Amino acid sequence: MSCQHLTEAGTAEPQTTEECPDCVAVGNADWVHLRCCLTCGHVGCCDSSPLQHATKHFEATGHPVMRSIQPGEAWRWCFVDEEIG
Repeated sequence: MSCQHLTEAGTAEPQTTEECPDCVAVGNADWVHLRCCLTCGHVGCCDSSPLQHATKHFEATGHPVMRSIQPGEAWRWCFVDEEIG
């Protein structure tokens, strides 16, 4: 059974699909994959990226669920329950 956060996740659209805005802001162009917060649409780089902005966004905001915005991927991740959906 899916966690409550995945069940109740929002549908926010990504603010961008081309880059990690947080990386760009600090002059870093070394991100791997992009993730979108389903609460607010913030886009951050994945944990395979050096700066891990998607996780940092969760830590700063408490927004529990993000989704992959990579072409062909539709999975979501709950940071709170560490569950994929």
